[in-house]
Amino acid sequence: MKKLSIKLGLVFFLIIFGLEVSMFFFLHSALVDSRVEEELIALQARGNSHRDILEKNFDQMTLSHVALMESEANTDVVVTDKNKNVLDTSLPPQSVEKYIKESSTDIPREGIIVEEHWKDEAYIATVSPIQGQHAGYVYMFQNTDSIHALIDRLNKHFLITGLIAVALTIAIIIILSKGLVKPLNKMKAATAKISKGDFSVTLPKTGNDELGELSKSIQLLANDLNYLRKERSDFLASISHELRTPLTYIKGYADIVQNRNLTPGERRNYLNIITEETKRLSDLVTDLFDLAKIDNNSFVIHKEPIDLPDFIRRIEQKLTPAFQEKKMKLIVHCPTKLYVLADPARLEQILYNLLDNALKYSKSGTFTELTVHINDQDVHIIIKDTGKGIPAEDLPHLFNRFYRVEKSRTRASGGSGMGLAIVKELITAHGGTITLESDMGKGTQLDIRLEGALLNEDDLTRG
Repeated sequence: MKKLSIKLGLVFFLIIFGLEVSMFFFLHSALVDSRVEEELIALQARGNSHRDILEKNFDQMTLSHVALMESEANTDVVVTDKNKNVLDTSLPPQSVEKYIKESSTDIPREGIIVEEHWKDEAYIATVSPIQGQHAGYVYMFQNTDSIHALIDRLNKHFLITGLIAVALTIAIIIILSKGLVKPLNKMKAATAKISKGDFSVTLPKTGNDELGELSKSIQLLANDLNYLRKERSDFLASISHELRTPLTYIKGYADIVQNRNLTPGERRNYLNIITEETKRLSDLVTDLFDLAKIDNNSFVIHKEPIDLPDFIRRIEQKLTPAFQEKKMKLIVHCPTKLYVLADPARLEQILYNLLDNALKYSKSGTFTELTVHINDQDVHIIIKDTGKGIPAEDLPHLFNRFYRVEKSRTRASGGSGMGLAIVKELITAHGGTITLESDMGKGTQLDIRLEGALLNEDDLTRG
């Protein structure tokens, strides 16, 4: 019994069958007891009716008439005097003698039930007292064979109903089991394909229940794995390209310097190119190490209080010459006496990377603005340039590794495409977020939010 559908079907069947048997048992018992009670009530009422007639006309003719009436019915009557001597009867008195003798003499006006055990006795019986001048008793009897016949008919009806209910239950269970197991089998097939490296699976929508959520989760997993495989493929292609380009330059110019007779100026020029490409290769390897540390959760952020105005001023002093060389302006707005909790080396790396991008992708005569403002305990650092902007279709992918708006990958087109990916990871490691907005032809704005990084002088004193 390995199939889930069989297990579920069997469990459901046992549960529902048990419930049905219990319900049928109680219903059957209730119906039988109710039917027997109705028979006893009817029998008692018939005896009371005969009693009323005999109290008005107590003579042999009336007695014979009562006995004759009952001999033609499915009930019988025995009329006795107050000493329980039989006056008239519609059946042999010896067959019911024990019921008469064992009955009480203290009987209320409405009568009592003498025998109600229909399962074990031949008769059910009641007695009604005759009061007045001619005191006596009217005993009513009904053969239990008729009750047994009635119960047998009821049992047959219950049996047929039970078989129909069981058949319907089995049919419903089969339908429900298939409805439940069918999507599970599809999910099983999908996970088998995923385990073999085939992520092109499509699972149907099964609703908003737990199965639907599981289906969505498996579909999301397949999509994510497919995306990761594509990312890995793109990563390997990108890294091989990024490594091959500087290595090709280094090897080519090293061969030229080694094998050709060059003038001192040419040699110096080629060696400068080799030095630049070596630095580029070194920076690329450093970025890869940073990403590897981030992926392995071994990247550690060492936060400490930073005097942000002084920190921003030093960055401004370092980068201003580069902006001036390109005839651009770097404008800084930062409140005084502002302290934040962050890793100074990594925060500097973040700002350098973003300001360097603004420098690379803006034209001469434009400006870049760095603004710091406070929102509760959060510190916002906004970098806004007036460069050429970024196409809308590229915005969702800018923080992906090796993604570049410029696809040509020439030496003049910028970095390796890892800078913004590292920036985002560094900001996330600080517990912050970064958002980007850009309009083509108008420029780009990045908003770095460091959550809960704001410190006051009391915090510095306690530290």
